[in-house]
Amino acid sequence: MAKKLFIIQPSHYRTRSNPVIHKSRKRYLVPLTLPYLAALASPDWDVKLIDEQLSDIDFQASVDLVAITVWTINSFRAYEIADRFRERGIPVIMGGPHTYFYYEEAAEHCDAVGIGEGESIWPAMLADAVNGHLKRAYRTDTLPALQGLPFPRYDLLDLRKYSYFKSFSVQSSRGCPFQCEFCSERFYLGENYRYRPVPEVIEEIKTSKARNLLFADSNFAGKVDHTMELMEALVPLKVRWSSLWPAYICTNQKFIDLAQKSGLLHVNIGIESIDPDTLDEMNKKANKVQQYKQILANLRKRGISYSLNFIFGWDTEKKEVFRSTLAFLQQNRVPVAYFNILTPHKGTRLFDRMKAENRIIDIHHIGRWPGIFCHIWPKNYFPEELEEKVKKMCLDFYSCSSMLARLPLSFTKANIASWLINWSQRKVSRVGEGMENFDNY
Repeated sequence: MAKKLFIIQPSHYRTRSNPVIHKSRKRYLVPLTLPYLAALASPDWDVKLIDEQLSDIDFQASVDLVAITVWTINSFRAYEIADRFRERGIPVIMGGPHTYFYYEEAAEHCDAVGIGEGESIWPAMLADAVNGHLKRAYRTDTLPALQGLPFPRYDLLDLRKYSYFKSFSVQSSRGCPFQCEFCSERFYLGENYRYRPVPEVIEEIKTSKARNLLFADSNFAGKVDHTMELMEALVPLKVRWSSLWPAYICTNQKFIDLAQKSGLLHVNIGIESIDPDTLDEMNKKANKVQQYKQILANLRKRGISYSLNFIFGWDTEKKEVFRSTLAFLQQNRVPVAYFNILTPHKGTRLFDRMKAENRIIDIHHIGRWPGIFCHIWPKNYFPEELEEKVKKMCLDFYSCSSMLARLPLSFTKANIASWLINWSQRKVSRVGEGMENFDNY
């Protein structure tokens, strides 16, 4: 008889001051982690997938093993879930990006911790659980090749709980060739950029019957030839897709023409700053401020919806950076922008440097709560001052007058997408403390 396995993706708390669990009636993004872990499990397991943002957890259910995927934003909730099942004597295993950097902390709340990518360690953890001999830690020693990966078990999700316009997450690569000062993803995904065979990615998309896709890659254009091969294969599928890629690729006219032809709906770009000295401090060498206007013009000319990421709080910044950034966004009619405060995530060079300089205010709470928080002592502001400046940027950028000036009024799919994101971000920016909306993969 098959053993019962719960695979749980916890929700997160709405705010630090009001720790209510975030719930949604519908989600636009179908999570990838849950159905992919189910695909890696052997047929010996009777698997139930639980997306807590949409479904409640039955803590009294008859279950043989509970597996929890943990991000830092939902780590406190994950620990509570684990503790409740363990009180009943049910073994709990954990994995995910958070456990890579916080193994000792996670180990206090579970019977076994997976550290690294799951293809090799996940089956071993399940096999040891069957035999009752779980080890404290399972670590990926060699990064797996991305050929022959199983397709996610979407049949185990109740897709009626997701929006009619839902997007399916697809991963075509892992890792990133860049070494930005503030980014921790390249550590747990590997410093070597790896990519899946294009025919396998296309077959997964066909199997899912998805019409809208999010390529959940750290860098969708890490190997341009491979990405162009993939985009060429997307053309006959007539899907709409979104992704994240570096700014400089938008100077490649052939690349973005093919992206448009293959169904690109929205692209997110890490601009990070309009100040060259700040980009140098970030180790963001690929970004060239002198190319920004042409990059954005190339996207606008093709009617491609896009969003830009910014990070404020660097030592190199001048206080007028907020005014000049807002002017840049308005002059270039940028459809969507996200404003963040410099945050030293564990594992990065930035974290090590800030810790050595005694500039981290509260290590324990970094990344744990949604909202705009300053976790460092900035050089040019008080922490509260920086928070207020970034919040004001959000309010000003997503004001009605700003939206009307920036956004086109023609009814294309890309323009509608930009308007919808703006209204969503306007609502989020006016809430105050809980200013971020997390939709984990």
